[in-house]
Amino acid sequence: MAMIHVEHLNKQIGQTSILNDINLHIGEGEVVGLLGVNGAGKSTLMKVLTGLWQATGKVNVCGVNVLSNPDEVHLHIGYLPEQNPLYTDMYVREYLLFIARIRCNSRKSKVESQQSDLEELIERVGLRPMANKRIRELSKGYKQRVGLAAAMMGDPEILILDEPTTGLDPNQLEDIRALIRELGKQHTVILSTHILQEVKAICNRVIIIDHGHVRLDKPLAEIDDLEATFRENTN
Repeated sequence: MAMIHVEHLNKQIGQTSILNDINLHIGEGEVVGLLGVNGAGKSTLMKVLTGLWQATGKVNVCGVNVLSNPDEVHLHIGYLPEQNPLYTDMYVREYLLFIARIRCNSRKSKVESQQSDLEELIERVGLRPMANKRIRELSKGYKQRVGLAAAMMGDPEILILDEPTTGLDPNQLEDIRALIRELGKQHTVILSTHILQEVKAICNRVIIIDHGHVRLDKPLAEIDDLEATFRENTN
């Protein structure tokens, strides 16, 4: 089943072409590494998929036409942008309950019915020891866990994660990678990164973007040398 279906997607900002004739089909349960150098178009593609930016072409996510129904697609996607947008004066549990209210209201359900799900989510992402602390007091690794928990709120089918391990120390890096691997067992995941080791550790499919074009789209198992393949497909 195709969770994401993109045909002839183009995005311009002013006179500059950011995405050029992008065609993608991402199936249920895939963990896709979106690879490219800085400025290749990875974050722009993610913003289009999440309905944050308009573009031209065809973009369907879980059967929703993203370009004509950007608000509806938010019910199906959990998004962690590169700049994790946290309210750092709030406590962890307070912040996640705030996110739950927003998402639950959009589903016309009561937040109270989600309380047990919230506690389960806090446990699942390893935030139990930090649940009663202010977000500003947390390490970068725990802040990323809060961002992941917020993206997972409401159990969306698709998780879109933009550079989720940037700036983490080696221990935090492995913890977040392990968490994303676990999430990939129950969700379709798109992971943007420029770190090749990240893709090897987490993903089962690789898409390389360069100057707004898809240069390669293959299962990771079919790529013998990811480093060489990356060099061959980027300028």
